[in-house]
Amino acid sequence: MKGPPLSNCERRFLLRAIEERKRLDGRQCYDYRNVRISFGADYGCCIVELGKTRVLAQVSCELVPPKPSRPTEGILFFNLEFSPMAAPGFEPGRQSELLVKLNRLIERCLRNSKCIDTESLCVVAGEKVWQIRLDLHLLNHDGNIIDAASIAGIVALCHFRRPDVSVQGEEVTVYTPEERDPVPLSIHHMPICVSFAFFQQGTYLLVDPSEREECVMDGVLVIAMNKHHEICTIQSSGGIMLVKDQVLRCSKITAVKVAEITELIQKALENDQKVRKEGGKFGFAESIPNQKITTFKMESTAVDTNDVEEQAEEIITKAEPPLEVFAKPILHTPGTAQIGEGIENSWGDLEESETEEAVEEESEIEATALECLKMETEETGSMRETKQDEAIVLSDSEEEEVVILEPQELPKKTRTQINTNQENTSKKAFNKRRRKKRAAY
Repeated sequence: MKGPPLSNCERRFLLRAIEERKRLDGRQCYDYRNVRISFGADYGCCIVELGKTRVLAQVSCELVPPKPSRPTEGILFFNLEFSPMAAPGFEPGRQSELLVKLNRLIERCLRNSKCIDTESLCVVAGEKVWQIRLDLHLLNHDGNIIDAASIAGIVALCHFRRPDVSVQGEEVTVYTPEERDPVPLSIHHMPICVSFAFFQQGTYLLVDPSEREECVMDGVLVIAMNKHHEICTIQSSGGIMLVKDQVLRCSKITAVKVAEITELIQKALENDQKVRKEGGKFGFAESIPNQKITTFKMESTAVDTNDVEEQAEEIITKAEPPLEVFAKPILHTPGTAQIGEGIENSWGDLEESETEEAVEEESEIEATALECLKMETEETGSMRETKQDEAIVLSDSEEEEVVILEPQELPKKTRTQINTNQENTSKKAFNKRRRKKRAAY
């Protein structure tokens, strides 16, 4: 999968800016982006930032049997990985053509240049040697991956420390860092890659191209060199024909850039070693600048606590007393008491609401009693009007029909007794509720 292509307007704008010797980030043609190196808590772990291009390097070691063709030499293994986190055009678990090309170029730069003494990695000839593995992870892609990866790789190898080993007869003892200090790798020189982008068939030349500039370039030339002006490897891609003078001019520019980057690497390694010896703070969290919001580093400020009591007494004497002092309780509503200002309580409102509910219940009971009386009077009148011969249906249910052939009238005494009983029960219930409320208050 490829990333989003540039439009024709963007392409023409970039090419016209290059013709006018201008770049989008304000650099000159031979200017390099800022290189920033930060080390992790463990040896052999670092992050190199070339502008916005960021590469993480991690070195590890393991005791393995040597190769049959070289029984007295250690083994070097290099691996560069891309992930969609760096750019949406990278697919996980798939080696693209760019990834294979960069892996081969890093191997030629670091292994074929003999920058690491592989014979010093031998523990027992023909039996056990150290295998050094360098893993490079691209965290963010903003152009010129090979330069950032080569710087990160050589910095991690220089920073790495392998465990110390002793051999007694056929017994091999590997010591922990607490028992013996780890041993650094034997590195002869530091090869560093410098990339050159060519435009319009080699007419224009740029150092350290960015991602957008790589999209419109015709070809690229990569030169790996150390500070002794020794060319370790050279590679040209893109199908352009370069003249001898152009290659010589690029090699001279490479010598200057490599000397500057090598000095920066040595200073970074010395500072990290000094901080570790002094027992200071180190790691990725400490390397984040304080200006960023996501910083984890906080500067401690000293606080003088000698004259705290005297200062407190001065503040108390100078302070003004409060304007209002509430010594007596304030009665906002009947049944409530409160000291000082605050929100009024709602107990009084609750009492009023309860009395209103009691009045409403009493009115409902009287209404139901009156309705019962009306229903009874209507029934008695209808029963008087009905004839004795007619049948009266009292239930309309489908299961069973009840028919009364000879209706009988209720005596007047029973009717009055029912009414008086209902009134008495309602009055008793109302008096009972009123007594409970008075006892609660």
